[in-house]
Amino acid sequence: MIAQDSGNRFVESQLATALSQLEPEHGDPLAALDDMTLAIRNFYDSGNVAYIPIALQTLAVFLDRLGRLEPAATIAGFALNPPTAATVPQLSTAITHLRDVLGDQTYESLARKGETMTTAEMVTYAYDQIDQARTELEHLS
Repeated sequence: MIAQDSGNRFVESQLATALSQLEPEHGDPLAALDDMTLAIRNFYDSGNVAYIPIALQTLAVFLDRLGRLEPAATIAGFALNPPTAATVPQLSTAITHLRDVLGDQTYESLARKGETMTTAEMVTYAYDQIDQARTELEHLS
């Protein structure tokens, strides 16, 4: 609230990313989707392309856990990069799982699809996947 009230969108986005990693396991998965949306939107709107991958890595892990494997692999392909790889350590576990379930060839194809997307295309794709995940979770409740 302090970051929001002060207008510090960077800190707000950083905190939203951190919360979105905790919410699925310790809180409300729908709140995690709200936090992911906020972080992605703020980073994208501000032109902060260095931090978008971190928020997207969190989304990829979330989608993998939800069983939305193809979107998880596509987003992981875009989001995985050396400077941010250690920021979301759960991503390597998710990628291993995705490779096991989808197979290496399918995973690589989906990851390549993500790699070739522009940031704008990936953000639009991520919003769509968040909406689909939200709908799925709301129907389960």
